[in-house]
Amino acid sequence: MKILFIGAVEGSKIAFDALVDAGIRPSHVLTLPPERAKRHSDFVDIGAPARRIGSEALYSDDINDALTLEKIETIRPDLCLIIGWSQICHQRFRGIARLGNIGFHPAALPKMRGRAVIPWTILLNLPKTAASLFWLDEGVDSGDILAQTEITVAADETAQSLYKKQTDALASMLPAAVMSVLDGTAKRIPQDHSEASYCAKRTPADGRINWADPAAKIARFIRAVGAPYPGAFTTTRHGPLWIDTACLPPKPIDYIGIPGQIQAIRENSFTVLCGDYKSIDVLNWRAPSGSKLRQHSILGAGASR
Repeated sequence: MKILFIGAVEGSKIAFDALVDAGIRPSHVLTLPPERAKRHSDFVDIGAPARRIGSEALYSDDINDALTLEKIETIRPDLCLIIGWSQICHQRFRGIARLGNIGFHPAALPKMRGRAVIPWTILLNLPKTAASLFWLDEGVDSGDILAQTEITVAADETAQSLYKKQTDALASMLPAAVMSVLDGTAKRIPQDHSEASYCAKRTPADGRINWADPAAKIARFIRAVGAPYPGAFTTTRHGPLWIDTACLPPKPIDYIGIPGQIQAIRENSFTVLCGDYKSIDVLNWRAPSGSKLRQHSILGAGASR
């Protein structure tokens, strides 16, 4: 059996390793060329680990490109696994593999189809989500479900911690799911399309903090868009200030000031007033070289007062 594994992100590498550990070795791997690494904030080149186990590594930045499709048609894979590849696979691709094409999506399909699902899950303050393996069809994340694992979203969940929960679930599900496809026992559970919802794409610019928002919403926003994604940022007179970790103060103090104003600076943290006149404590941040935080400076406008 020939298995073509397609992916280019950290979750792809985790899934690939899970298959290999289970004794399932893809014959071929297709991934992004390293010079296109900026397409994903969590890019991983899985070509090298593929070659180490004897798999042939192919590189492409377009799964629907004619030359790429010709290469895949020459391979004649029995099954294609698309794990961490941000393109819709068109009909010509989907018609190549004899047994079909399996994709992964970090949501409880049919809910939350589309892009940036992990950040949106936290931004929406959802208590639960799921990891889903599904059969590719002509739609966006709309094919029949092969396997699905429910995941609890913690009250203090971060993008990084939810990403790990998703990749752990993926690594646990994938080997058994692949074996079920190979032995002919795989499930095909139709999605209820009337229950579908769609997540919009997010860009690095969407990480800008709106200090007019309530403190709890801003703290959740920072958790939602952090690593492995581009992160939350504001501006100072010296340039962008990236905020990696923040929380609501354990003992809130009533500050009177302007939303976005720095109210206190300590050795390892500083406090910012938010739109509901409550505050957040910033614990980890990245400032422009040479910049210095000043108490009572206003964040978000590119100016200091």
